[in-house]
Amino acid sequence: MTAPRPAEPPSEDLSRLADLHGVATSYSPSPDRTVAASAAAVTLTLAALGVDASTPGAVRAALAARERELGARLLPPTVVGWGTGPPAALAALPEGSRLLIETEQGETHASAEHLPPGVHRLTATVPDGRTATAHLVVAPARLPSPAGRSHGLLVQLYSLLSRRSWGMGDLGDLAELAGWAGRSLGSGFVQVNPLHAAVPGAPTDPSPYRPSSRRFPDPVHLRIEDVPECAYVEDRERLRALLERSGRLREAVLDKGALIDRDAVWELKREALELLCAVPLGPGRRAAYCDFLAEQGQALEDHATWYALAEVHGPDWHRWPTGLRDPRSAETVRARNGLMDRVDFWSRLAWLTDTQLTAAQRAGREAGMPVGIVHDLAVGVHPGGADAWAQQEYFAAGMSVGAPPDAFNARGQDWGLPPWRPDRLAESGYAPFRELLRALFRYAGALRIDHVMGLFRLWWVPLGHPPTEGTYVRYDAEAMLAVLVLEASRAGALVIGEDLGTVEPGVREALRERGVLGTSVLWFERDWEGDGRPLPPDRWRADCLATATTHDLPSTAARLTGEHVALRDSLGLLTRPLEQERAEAAADTAEWLALLTELGLLNGTGGTDTSSEEAEIQAVHRYLLRTPARMVGVWLPDGVGDRRPQNLPGTWDQYPNWRLPIADAAGRPVTLEDLAASPRLHALIEVLRQPPDASGG
Repeated sequence: MTAPRPAEPPSEDLSRLADLHGVATSYSPSPDRTVAASAAAVTLTLAALGVDASTPGAVRAALAARERELGARLLPPTVVGWGTGPPAALAALPEGSRLLIETEQGETHASAEHLPPGVHRLTATVPDGRTATAHLVVAPARLPSPAGRSHGLLVQLYSLLSRRSWGMGDLGDLAELAGWAGRSLGSGFVQVNPLHAAVPGAPTDPSPYRPSSRRFPDPVHLRIEDVPECAYVEDRERLRALLERSGRLREAVLDKGALIDRDAVWELKREALELLCAVPLGPGRRAAYCDFLAEQGQALEDHATWYALAEVHGPDWHRWPTGLRDPRSAETVRARNGLMDRVDFWSRLAWLTDTQLTAAQRAGREAGMPVGIVHDLAVGVHPGGADAWAQQEYFAAGMSVGAPPDAFNARGQDWGLPPWRPDRLAESGYAPFRELLRALFRYAGALRIDHVMGLFRLWWVPLGHPPTEGTYVRYDAEAMLAVLVLEASRAGALVIGEDLGTVEPGVREALRERGVLGTSVLWFERDWEGDGRPLPPDRWRADCLATATTHDLPSTAARLTGEHVALRDSLGLLTRPLEQERAEAAADTAEWLALLTELGLLNGTGGTDTSSEEAEIQAVHRYLLRTPARMVGVWLPDGVGDRRPQNLPGTWDQYPNWRLPIADAAGRPVTLEDLAASPRLHALIEVLRQPPDASGG
């Protein structure tokens, strides 16, 4: 068999054209290796940005046009100032240029000095009479660091069932967890999975990281009984029957070992919400709802319209009648008017969910939490969903976000998420990003940004091509960070970037400069530039959330016992012999346990039993306390010895990803009430409540 020919690399002209549009022509899977992107991948990526590079002649013409455009441009579409002086972009203007700045506060300035934070309109006139306009983002130089150290809980909300929830954890459970953790455990925060609105359908994709909309939350998380109109439903018998069915659904998970069935939960809640939304709102509630509608404006109308149309035409707008694929078409306006009762229904659900999210954050803060709820921002949205329909001019058609081949995945990854176009974002002053952040910060004390490296660049994969045939596209990271810092500072919130895995040089430094915290997971913290041994605690970074594990990794108990290797073997996921994998995992764990013992964290101090898995988990968290990390998180399932990961990357139907309730070491589901009474969880949290020298640290 003849070996496949390597992909043709870009020509010199194509490489220059790509560079001028922020499209990479190579990538480095490791520091000592550079791989050229294929000419086909670069050409298709440029096409998604509206640039014709299909022939050598088209490349030359596009290159000449781009050079003329950049040469004549006085200002980029968006200019950034950090509140510490005039924006650097203005230094390139000719001497004698005049400025006119119209601030979002309604003021007019002739200088870029001492501007208030915000997104302003900048007009520059140069001496020869030419003018240019741009968006001017002025942000604080950096976000404040957390006040002192805090510890908190990390949990996938759906997995946290109480004896009141309807078969999966809900916002009532979140408020209860926050109130209890703040008051009884001294916790400073609770971090949850993305609660974005899902794509409807049966079965629904259970992953919270491929939502229909990131802008609006999912009403499946509503606590039905906490909606005030629930008390006034006329058909009490029907509501009572739904409550009884929800009880059976809950008991199936908690008492009979069933998986969480999101679709079944939504079927019941939707029927209940139809009853609740038939109840007229009282004057005060009506006024609050109208305020919400006015505040959310076009974005909410588009969101609710998409869901109303999806009820009629299905959940992929690409398959709708042609006229309805455009949210601004006359056909869409007519359809919206004809479905106004359904548009109002979906708008009402967005409002109800927003109010319960706000109540959960309030519960945490009233319980003494300095942060409260840490929400999670997914890296993208489903291509057929509400956001992709309503904001389609901002998305790159024919492209998907993923990751290039690396040492962990030779085939690369395709996440099935359409990327934002960096050029359109800049032209709008990053309006979609600003509105998204503003919506999430309404009810967040902090925001975790999944794959925060995406603020700098994303791996674009042409649809129909393998991930190996993609390339990186660069974003204006300074502008993205300025918008992020601006909106977070307005909300008084923290930002945590998920920066695990391969990170481009300079990214962590840029994030730290702006006050964005990183993410450090114990098992990955090694001296990779030295001897490869576990990184001593005093060498960890301070500006981070430090944890022992995450939702995508084995629980601490599974890692300590080696059960994570057995699980992957049972599913046929190992790429090497089982004994080799076991030996490597055991050696890794033994090295960490030896260090814990050497530091006096696992030697009986504090009454610990060194032969106990529970003692080892406590020692791991004592180690986290030895680091300077400002936030220390406990994966809530670790508190009861859960063995199962919530998500096992590389699997789809082989493993019940995103459908497992929190369970104990024997696999028995553990309710919120059980957690609150768990001696094992209390003992683990007590470790975190002690100063390092009092906890054996």
